[in-house]
Amino acid sequence: MRRLPPLMSENPRWLQIVLVCVVPAAYGAITGWLLGISEGVYLVLSIVGIVGGIAAGFDHVGAKAGARRGLAAGSIFGSFILISHEVQNGDAKASLPHPGILLIVITTVLGVAFAAFGGWLRERAEQKGNVTHTAPEIPGPLG
Repeated sequence: MRRLPPLMSENPRWLQIVLVCVVPAAYGAITGWLLGISEGVYLVLSIVGIVGGIAAGFDHVGAKAGARRGLAAGSIFGSFILISHEVQNGDAKASLPHPGILLIVITTVLGVAFAAFGGWLRERAEQKGNVTHTAPEIPGPLG
């Protein structure tokens, strides 16, 4: 029997908040900071974000549930790219849309698409059967 990662709903609330809000914010902040340092690194981190979007969707069953996750993560990721880059106060080494707020629209749309794909993949894996996805016990003050 194959074991799938736990569904988001099976995780403790504190971990859900970390995965849905803190991780995309931190990753966006790092990506935004590096936007002012290296175009190549910024682009690589942006591409790696695609894998993260698919993985985030895989925490949910179905494209619709994955898309909701992508809506949150994509908007947070894009917002923190802009916030971090603005705090750095440097010149962007890569091209950004004008006005910059369009970056949030782009990351949100892409986040929805990639996470929906991840949710679809999870649903397909579960339909094939012979899988479990019980969440492990995660200790914590809020769990």
